[in-house]
Amino acid sequence: MTITFITGAGKGLGRETARRLAELGHTVLVGARDPEQGEEAAAALGARFVRIDVTDDASVAAAAADVAEHEGSIDVLVNNAGVAGPGGEAGTLTGADALGVFDVNVAGVVRTTTAFLPLLRRSPDPVIVNVSSGMGSLAHTHDPSRAESSAIAPLYAASKAALTMLTTQYAKALPDIRVNAADPGYTATDLNGHSGPQTVTEGTDAVVGLATEGPGSGSGRFVDRNGEIAWS
Repeated sequence: MTITFITGAGKGLGRETARRLAELGHTVLVGARDPEQGEEAAAALGARFVRIDVTDDASVAAAAADVAEHEGSIDVLVNNAGVAGPGGEAGTLTGADALGVFDVNVAGVVRTTTAFLPLLRRSPDPVIVNVSSGMGSLAHTHDPSRAESSAIAPLYAASKAALTMLTTQYAKALPDIRVNAADPGYTATDLNGHSGPQTVTEGTDAVVGLATEGPGSGSGRFVDRNGEIAWS
């Protein structure tokens, strides 16, 4: 049975990913920072809650140790936890604002990936899915026909561009693990005040697709619900 650990799985895209993968037969581990939210989601989905704050080294290490003790390994790691960060005028942004966004969206992925690598390497077909965004794509943000071109979110967009590049680098550095990035698309979640036109189910299509691919599928890709996409 496939064992899948998902960060930020207490709500939104993470929770819907957990629901869908559980329905497909995965043993799902709901990773969340908020214990009340995480416990509720896990109980509703028939999953197990593991507390994790991706900005805290000790919390991430404790989560990996918890999984090592109870499951012993994982097959799929979904790095979903993310924040939008502050909006407003670019001239009001601070270094602390930038560090806060990158700490979750990029450094959090690094912390979690490093901590869970030993557990992934016990799987016959280990997979990492990083939840990125078309907001980090030069092609999308310069295409006037796309919603990404009219949205202004400097720190979020920059962090997602960094995450997609991190994904391609991990794919090269970890040839024994399939590492890909997913673009959910403009989905109605707390992150955007539920303004997106897609449902969370539509928004998790790419994540679920990458998490359920068979052995031999490609690594280092950036995909949305319609397939592989350009991001440069």
